[in-house]
Amino acid sequence: MISIFDVIGPVMIGPSSSHTAGAARLGKMARAIFGEPITKAVMTLYGSFAKTYKGHGTDKALVGGLLGFDADDARLKDSFAEANKKKMDIFFLESSEDMGHPNVVKFDLYNGDDSHKTIVGRSLGGGLIMITEIDGFPVEVTGEDYAIMSLHNDQPGVVAGVSGLLGEENINISSMRVFRKRRHSDAVMMVSTDGPIDQATLQKIEAVPGVKRVMYFEPV
Repeated sequence: MISIFDVIGPVMIGPSSSHTAGAARLGKMARAIFGEPITKAVMTLYGSFAKTYKGHGTDKALVGGLLGFDADDARLKDSFAEANKKKMDIFFLESSEDMGHPNVVKFDLYNGDDSHKTIVGRSLGGGLIMITEIDGFPVEVTGEDYAIMSLHNDQPGVVAGVSGLLGEENINISSMRVFRKRRHSDAVMMVSTDGPIDQATLQKIEAVPGVKRVMYFEPV
């Protein structure tokens, strides 16, 4: 079934859903994943993004997303000035590396305490996005669902512990995927749910043996 969204695309500041709406959502998702004030953002652009980002306003949209602006926010066109007000240093790099998709951006985000996180994402068209990597871990975060991401040790009981807690709280899991670097090493679990997860439940998940860190995402 084709929806009207598929035909006309998202409400946005133009000219391109992939290069503007998708870019703004990628920036906003990266901001949510980083979870700290951003003092410096280095964005490496690949494929079509690298070739046309200035003409299509991709650069302004990415920066606007990092500031928390939606794709239809009129402030997108002035995002560089807004970033300057927030004392956010912005840098763009162009790469010819083939990333397997035409619209890819790598965010290297920093805060005043020198915290750093690398986030890779792609714009899929029609305003749809996917975050594909966080600090070297392969992930699939679309920004369409409520989701948690846990960094944990690859050991028995972690998956059961997290899914059991969500079941106790009557939170339905819509999808779950587990990625690991290698056996008995670091692993990442992505869990999408039908509804929001409260802070108390997130704290219980963080207390599951083997879990090192939990990040929570709401739709953007």
